[in-house]
Amino acid sequence: MVAALTALRFGGRHLAARQTQAAVLLRATPRQLSPLTACRQCLRSAASRPYRGAAAYRSVHSSAAAGGVTDIQQPLDSFPRRHIGPSQSSAEEMLSVLDPPAKTLDEFVHQAGKAFVASHLCHPQTLAVMRSRAQGFGINLIVGDIMADDFKLVKDQGDKLIGVLAQYPDTEGGVYDFQDLGNQIHEQGAMFSVATDLLALTVLKAPGEFGADIAFGNSQRFGVPMGFGGPQAAFFACTEKHKRKIPGRIVGVSKDRLGNRALRLALQTREQHIRREKATSNICTAQALLANMSAFYAVYHGPKGLKAIAERTMSLTALLKAKLIALGFNVPTRGNAGGEGVTFDTLVIETSSQAEADSLMEAALASSLYLRRVSSSKVGVSLDETMGLNDVEKLLSVFVKFSPYKGAEAIDLSKDVQPVEIPESVKRTSSYLTHPVFNSHHSETEMLRYIQHLGSKDLSLAHSMISLGSCTMKLNATTEMLPITWPEFSSVHPFTPTPAVKGYIDMIEDLEKQLANITGMAEVTIQPNSGAQGEFAGLKAIKKYHDSNGEPGKRNICLIPVSAHGTNPASAAMAGMRVVPVKCDTATGNLDVADLRAKCEKHKDELGAIMITYPSTYGVFEPSIKEVCQVVHQYGGQVYMDGANMNAQIGLCSPGEIGADVCHLNLHKTFCIPHGGGGPGVGPIGVAEHLRPFLPSHPLNDHLLAKRPASVDSPPISAAPFGSASILPITFAYINMMGARGLTHATKITLLNANYILSRLKPHFPILYTNANGRCAHEFILDVRQFKASAGIEAIDIAKRLQDYGFHSPTMSFPVANTLMIEPTESESKAELDRFCDALISIRGEIAAIERGEQPKEKNVLKLAPHTQRDLLTAEWDRPYTREAAAYPLPWLLEKKFWPTVARVDDAFGDQNLFCTCGPVEDATD
Repeated sequence: MVAALTALRFGGRHLAARQTQAAVLLRATPRQLSPLTACRQCLRSAASRPYRGAAAYRSVHSSAAAGGVTDIQQPLDSFPRRHIGPSQSSAEEMLSVLDPPAKTLDEFVHQAGKAFVASHLCHPQTLAVMRSRAQGFGINLIVGDIMADDFKLVKDQGDKLIGVLAQYPDTEGGVYDFQDLGNQIHEQGAMFSVATDLLALTVLKAPGEFGADIAFGNSQRFGVPMGFGGPQAAFFACTEKHKRKIPGRIVGVSKDRLGNRALRLALQTREQHIRREKATSNICTAQALLANMSAFYAVYHGPKGLKAIAERTMSLTALLKAKLIALGFNVPTRGNAGGEGVTFDTLVIETSSQAEADSLMEAALASSLYLRRVSSSKVGVSLDETMGLNDVEKLLSVFVKFSPYKGAEAIDLSKDVQPVEIPESVKRTSSYLTHPVFNSHHSETEMLRYIQHLGSKDLSLAHSMISLGSCTMKLNATTEMLPITWPEFSSVHPFTPTPAVKGYIDMIEDLEKQLANITGMAEVTIQPNSGAQGEFAGLKAIKKYHDSNGEPGKRNICLIPVSAHGTNPASAAMAGMRVVPVKCDTATGNLDVADLRAKCEKHKDELGAIMITYPSTYGVFEPSIKEVCQVVHQYGGQVYMDGANMNAQIGLCSPGEIGADVCHLNLHKTFCIPHGGGGPGVGPIGVAEHLRPFLPSHPLNDHLLAKRPASVDSPPISAAPFGSASILPITFAYINMMGARGLTHATKITLLNANYILSRLKPHFPILYTNANGRCAHEFILDVRQFKASAGIEAIDIAKRLQDYGFHSPTMSFPVANTLMIEPTESESKAELDRFCDALISIRGEIAAIERGEQPKEKNVLKLAPHTQRDLLTAEWDRPYTREAAAYPLPWLLEKKFWPTVARVDDAFGDQNLFCTCGPVEDATD
């Protein structure tokens, strides 16, 4: 689903690139200057500038007396009010008579500027989520028949069109040749996105071959259970020219210090902690674990096996269709592929009436068959790779009861399943998965060894503690993990009728109540699939709350401390809010309350919310946290608390008690769901009583629809009604096995572990921020910036050297550049904490040797770290340290050594030469 939203936003960025006039920027002018005086100063300074072309300054007002560029609005009094004709009430009246009408000037401008057209045959959950996102992007989302009347809907948008989305195959099973549509879209200067199915693409023409700029979808089809909606990994692909605009980070090819080929995550500079509200997305959690599962499925079956699975699925669907037609049902073939068309795995069956459709649905439900209600008289059926002839026979045994042909003969499926002929216009002829890895490991023995080989390269909690700050890498207990393997949780479709999943929903509601109790909130929803999506959901709830109070679009300022997680400003931008930063005290790291008050006063009529983190991202319990909440509430704003650091709160305090109106949690941090190399994640949000009506609902789930007022528009945040439901048993088991006392004790130990490490390291390293007593919360920042001047050593050098000691690095350069943020968890023993401290203290000794001149600043044991076995086995050794010092700097490493497999990677080379695709088989023989 995130992939669909990225396609939507790509269109907006594409429009921006086509604009001929720059956006208007205003510079903040000191209060003592009148607008006229500021304008005079601007003109005088402009007169002395060298000429750079008319476009350079045409739309930019710049005051020489100003500080930096800001996005401010002057009050509509004095000259602006005299200059602008219609009053506010007149403007509102004019907006109401437009076709379509608009509520605010912002909405009107957005409608006029950008149009994104989505096919009505996209999956309904996709369209529902896109509606919730399009509002924040200022995009007018138009849903309709994109193929009708020679693409009339697309053509009607003219130059406003920024993108079109088609489903392939579509939600009713149709397969269209989109070549001419793609040509039309490109003629209008827009982008063409296609939501598709990986398994179908093994037999159907690839989107890139009929002109798509973007192709995306869900990789669940490749070996991942349905899981009542998740987790599963999306995939997102684009043309070469757009690859540097893709959100998140891409696995690219580079080289290491020894010149060997190395894989790395590329293009970090687009991430939220760097670009803040200008980031390409607010994506923080990537479904890396699920992506690997789907990749292994493709490796195991290979291109031939995948194609065979697809052909079998398509043949079973064709057989079912033929039998239904023989029973007298109308099963139309959708599409324009020529001949008799083609259907991959989905059929829509037309019944004679709504009453017959009702009876058919009830009969299927009684047989534990869950059909889709497409319309009042139509039902849908989809087959997948797990189904066989027995399943087809079971389906037909239900339909035969409603056959128009009375006394129809018994269903006979003894005939072999026949192959399906695909029309040439949509048939795939190109090769795929040509890399050797997809053509080698097709026995279980080979596959097992391949997985084990890759696993041997990964340092995990099975080897040592992982001290990543703001990540909370705690134990994922076996007892908690067992239920996710049970088919009762893993094999349930996300749109299974509510009566058939009562136990599942009971578990989810119990968990939501427990989380509400822990956070002190009135209600919790577990729908968001990550903390970042929780942020977006919470901010959307706040915006809808303000709109319901008669202030639509007015309260759209979001205050965000400069120390905040990068996803905060990115999420605020996605929600259509304007980000205003709040300063932090440079000495303590605490929020600057005086600056907060000034910002609240300045934006008192526009203040929508503040996003705060507690403990702060600097690892300190801010003493003024309640005062901050009171100040924001005083000016009419809402308080959003980022729950990334909740591991330091549970049982000791709660967001509700502190004064938060919304709080998100990271179940993959605080509540034991595995990180999985970046995912799966769950980011529930809890809200205070007044925000409950504005929590996300879902148009395809009766249970959620019944919980929300019919008068409130509550679009979903995730495609699945309950998000990544199948991993919720992990958190449910953790909370119930720990109990209230256990959870509180875990929090205390978390704080103790962090302060114990701080105490051990404090004599050796500067600590950036602590409270008045010299203590931290659950994490702290190791300030290593001074070593750049004294020894030429930076945070990355320490991070790489830790690999030689068998430890993963702490979080590097966040929230302060060139520092290390350390967060232990309650799962780590004193012995492991000491081992980690000993490693860092030993590295400090290596830095001291450089400072004393005993080792050179360039070619030393830190700069050349990490040291692989291949590196240590080189014949020549011309370094000012021994091989033993490189590999075994501490005695216990002789017995417990984890070997890095890649030497220092050349990051600059990788970014400049981004290459992120697998080569063909013949490349391996070059």
